[in-house]
Formats: sequence, structure tokens, C-alpha cells
Amino acid sequence: MSKNRSSIGDYDFPLFVFHEGSNCEAFNFFGAHKGVKDGKEGVYFRVWAPNAKSVSLVGDFNNWDRRKNPMYRLDDPTVWEIFLEGVEQYFTYKYSVETSHMSIVDKADPYGAHMELRPNTATKYFDIDNYEWHDKKWYEYKKKTNIYKSPMNIYEAHLGSWRQYEDGSPFDYVKFAHEMSDYLKDMGYTHLELMPLAEYPYDGSWGYQVIGYYAPTSRYGTPEQFMQMIDIFHQNGIGVILDWVPAHFPKDAAGLFEFDGDCCYEYSDPLKKEHAAWGTRVFDYGKGEVRSFLISNAVYWIEKFHVDGLRVDAVASMLYLDYDRREWRPNKNGGHENLEAIEFLQKLNTTVFSRNPDVLMIAEESTAWPMVTKPADVGGLGFNFKWNMGWMNDTLSYMRTDPIYRAGDHGKLTFSFFYAFSENFVLPISHDEVVHGKASLYGKMSSGTMEGKFASQRAFASYMIAHPGKKLNFMGNELAQVIEWNYEKELDWMLLGFETHRKMNDFYRDLNNLYKNTPAFWHDDDSWDGFKWICADDYTQSVISFRRIDNSDPEKTSEIIVVCNFVPVKRSDYRIGVPYEGTYEQIFSTDDIKYGGSGEVDNGKIKAKEYSMHGCDYSISLTIPGLSAMFFKYVPPKTRRKKSGEKIDVTETANVKETASPKKKTAKKPAAKTAAAKAAAAKKPAAKTAAAEKTANTSAEAAPKKRGRRPKTDKSAE
Repeated sequence: MSKNRSSIGDYDFPLFVFHEGSNCEAFNFFGAHKGVKDGKEGVYFRVWAPNAKSVSLVGDFNNWDRRKNPMYRLDDPTVWEIFLEGVEQYFTYKYSVETSHMSIVDKADPYGAHMELRPNTATKYFDIDNYEWHDKKWYEYKKKTNIYKSPMNIYEAHLGSWRQYEDGSPFDYVKFAHEMSDYLKDMGYTHLELMPLAEYPYDGSWGYQVIGYYAPTSRYGTPEQFMQMIDIFHQNGIGVILDWVPAHFPKDAAGLFEFDGDCCYEYSDPLKKEHAAWGTRVFDYGKGEVRSFLISNAVYWIEKFHVDGLRVDAVASMLYLDYDRREWRPNKNGGHENLEAIEFLQKLNTTVFSRNPDVLMIAEESTAWPMVTKPADVGGLGFNFKWNMGWMNDTLSYMRTDPIYRAGDHGKLTFSFFYAFSENFVLPISHDEVVHGKASLYGKMSSGTMEGKFASQRAFASYMIAHPGKKLNFMGNELAQVIEWNYEKELDWMLLGFETHRKMNDFYRDLNNLYKNTPAFWHDDDSWDGFKWICADDYTQSVISFRRIDNSDPEKTSEIIVVCNFVPVKRSDYRIGVPYEGTYEQIFSTDDIKYGGSGEVDNGKIKAKEYSMHGCDYSISLTIPGLSAMFFKYVPPKTRRKKSGEKIDVTETANVKETASPKKKTAKKPAAKTAAAKAAAAKKPAAKTAAAEKTANTSAEAAPKKRGRRPKTDKSAE
């Protein structure tokens, strides 16, 4: 009824774009908002309920009597409104909806900013526009930072079980922010990823079954305290990523489930509307109103709460009509792709980046869907990062394998490099990998001894840091948590009282800070320019070696040589090819005694010999501890200035383990063609395998030619 319309503005445009699916600020129209009507101050309540026969506002203020405060249809008959005076902060309410089936359902406000503490489910009025932010410097830093050319090491955490008080109660948002920001800075992490914090009723869902998409969970405080938490992280230089769940929602009575008595937010098609295994409903991405609801929600968290990015959960379940379904209906082209979901994701990312170009939109996508991180206007989904689930599954399977049999699984260690630059990847070891009987990361390490398990985890973590792609580790991995994660209890911090676990924590701290301060590990994560194989095929000894290269300064070579040994056998006189003349200095070893290793091996500084190997003119000989990873930094030859009258350059090579006879040469020739090299060839170095003799190693030049589309992984990884 038009006489009940408010005077705060024209409704036509926001409702037009809402129905069209283009309203990315629907939260400014729907929900509860301050306003003035007939000269009186109050709050407008608006809700979309297209199939309702009637809607009333109910709460403590009217004894939950739906007869007292009926809402009125706007000129648009799908939207209901009421203006109420005397509404104060924490005013509790629900929408009482009369359905077309003659039943009454009480629903929380889909756009409500605050909710009651579980098990109660009513919405609380909360004005979120009064917080004064103090993170201007952080936004200035983000604006000038190219995230693709920057370190990104993410610590994934569940807020309620990271740390707790002695009585088992969790920290609130502010306490958590202070404690966690100090820890992250000390441990060398750049970003924090929080498991979902939109309001959810069941603790055991970890936040992945949401009923209040616009309300930070009241478990840990108010929306204002949530803002303060983000602000504290930003002031400490920590980016915050929030897990976001647009794939499905639960069947809780107060939530979006059959909101107006019929399928409102979910599909009505029985073959599309449910994820039976999860017991949840699927959003209808074909409805403009649902698209507006979800896109606005993404914008809301980023712009209202200053979240730096969203990790979008269960993307594969959105993309495939046959995902975890025995029966499914093909799309109009006869395929199994959900065309509506694809269009939604493209529109979501296009909208978010057009408004906030420096945010992170990260897809948890577990299949080989192409172009996930390519722009929507060229056919991509429009994300800027994707979790590399294939790498995670392959490498964890490899580490579970007894070292005796790893030679047969060597491909699981190297296959990811065939597609490593097809997308912008994050390498995740997430919460899903340390629950439900999968064992903790420490528990996954196959070894006959406790020392071997610790050594294996250190080698794996170093391989992960050196592998192209951004990084993500779930909380507790850095403690070598023995048991699986339990969302009801805090991490086993008491493990730090044991020397072996304390040394593991020290190891992660040093490894993370080395990563953060070494551009070769992250400057060219997204192309072959930053990576070159040295030897990928020494499967008989389970050793790999490669180069990570920093091309930020074309006039200065900066790179790290990485050597990993995944069996408990020390390799002596293990020779690998290196690209340049000069010295290679060992800067990091997982076998260091301070990390719990043997400390028996220190290669120090090694001068490269003119001995061709692995496609390189030079090579170095190493001793490699069992179950270890080592990093070597290239140090160019130093040429001192000529003195007056001096005609030659003197190259300083002090403090090296090997020396080579000076050679006069006008051009570099492959050493194998010289008589000396022929004699040396009779002494085959340990690293020279039969496969290497035939292939001369899978070099970086050959690898791009071998790249092919990556096969699908198990979609149940979602």
C-alpha cells in the first residue's frame, strides 16, 4: 500500500536492481535502518518474502504477538515494510511469516547485523555505522602492493579453539586479536584466515552452516568488537581473510530455509535444491534476488567490516549439477555444468573487484575446472587465487607412503609443476586435512621413529615453502600437534614444554621469516620465470632439486637452490648442476640441530666447478642428510676494483670448501667435451641416475612443453 511507504527515498531503483540481480548494496535497503517518518525518528524494517500471505514484526517489545505490528506490502508486492519508533541497540525481533500453506513461521532477519547467542536465534538491532577505524596506513600499504609479487603466508584458524581461558571459554574478538597478532608477527605469517564467523547455530558445523549471513557470530562479541578485531590486525600489518559460504545453507527453522513457506532462497527443482550428504539447501543462483543477496553480502564484509578477502567455500559443489548426486538434471546444453552458478561467480568477482581492486577472492575448487583465476570477460570465473587441492592430495599421499616405497610414487611429488602456473595458486594444508580420522600433519608423516616423523614434517614444510604458490597452514601444524584438531578444545600448547615440539615451533618461525624475507620464493610465483628444475627425475634416491629465481632486478641475479631428500639415507658427494660460476652458500637446513636434526652436515660455502651437469655448465657437490631439505643462496664472484696500472681482475673466493684450478678461456664450452671432463665422466656422481642419463633432467625449458590439463581430483575433497 503506497500510503505506508516511507519518505527516505525512492524505492524504485534499489528494488529494480535487486530483482535484476545487480544490487550490490541490498543491505542498505533491506534489514533494519534508522529513518524519519512524519517527523518522527525510528527504524524501518524491510524483508523480501514473495510468497507470504502476511508478515508481522514480533519480539519482546510486543510479547511476540503477530497481531500487534503487521507489516505492509510496498508497491512491489514481494517486499514488506514497517516503521517503528523507540527502537534501541540490541532490540530483539523476528519476522512472523504467514505462508500460503496456512502455517506461521518465525524467521530471523536475513540482513540482520547481530543475533542472539545460540541456542536462541532472534535478530538484534545493531547500528554498525558508528565505529571509528584506525587502519588508514594498512589501506595505503595494500593500495601500493602487488599481491602476486609479494609474500603471502596464511595462518588458518578457528577462533574458538586456537586459545581458550582455563575454564574452556573462548577469547572474545578483541582478546583474540591482541594475542593472535603478536603470535603471527613473531611466527612470520602475513595473513590470517578465519573459518566462517557469520552467525551459525551449531558449533559442530564450524561455521559452515549459516543462518545469519550479515551478522558476525555473537559467540565472541558484538559487531563492533568484530570491527575492532579486524582493525587491530590491520594496525599490526596482518591481512584478514574470512571463509564465506555461498554454496548452501542449513534447514534450521529460523534461517533461510523455505523462508516464506516455499522455496525462496533455494532451488525449487528437487534435483537441484539439496546437498543430501550435507543435509543442506542450495542457493538458487538463477534468481536475481538471491544473486543480489549474496553479492551484497560479499561487499558487506569487505566494505563494512574491512575484511581483506574471502575464501569461497565449496566452489566445486556450485559448478557441477551432478556434484555428490545420484540423480541430476542436465543443463540446456546437455552438460553437467551449473550455468547459473557460473554466471553468479563471474558477476560476484567482477563486482567485488570493480569496487575493491586490492582484495583477495580465493576459490576452494577441488577439480580441474579451467580458468578459475582468469578474468570473467575472457571466460574465467574471475577469482584471483585458487586452492591447489591436487598438490595437497598428491603430496600428502606421498608423505604417508613408507620411504621404502616412495620411489614408485615420485610423480606425486613432481606432477604439480606441470600445471603450477596455469592458475594463481595457494598451497593449502587446511583444517579439512586434520580431522575425521585423517590424522594431524605430524601423524601423516610415514616413518618408523618419532625422530623420522619430525624430520619428515620439516622436509615437507620446506618443500611447500619453496614450491611456487602462496602458502596456507592450519593452526597446530607449527606445534607438530599429535592428535587431530578438536573444535571444542584449544590447541595442545602444553606441547611446547617438550623440546622436540618447541624446536619444531622454532623451525616454523625461522622458515616463515626466511620465506617472507627472500623474494626468490615469491616474486615470480605465477610464471616459469621464477622456477627452473635442476633434477626432477632422481626417483631411485627420492631426491629433487630446483631453482627459485627473483627477477625483480634484471641487473642482479638472485636465486635459491633447493635440494630435498625424502628418504632416511644420507647422500654423500651428491652432485647437481648449477647455472652460474661462483659460490653457493648453505643458508638453511632442516637437519640443523637447533630444529631437532642431527646437525652433522654443514655444506658451508661451495664453489661451483666447471663440470657440466643437468644442462648447466657448472655443478656443485653436496652432502645431503636423510629426510631433509636444504636451501643454498647463490653468491656471485666478487671482482675488486683495478688499481692504477693493474691489468687483470682478481676474483675473491675465500672461505669455500672446494677450489678449482684457474682456467683461461675466451668462451664457455660444455665441460663434457674436454679431455678433463671425459676423465671425470668415468666417476659418476651419486645424483646421476639412469633416467638422468637419458633425459638430462626435466629442465625448466622442457617443462612448459609438457604441461597439459590437470586431471580432476576427487570432488569429495570439498
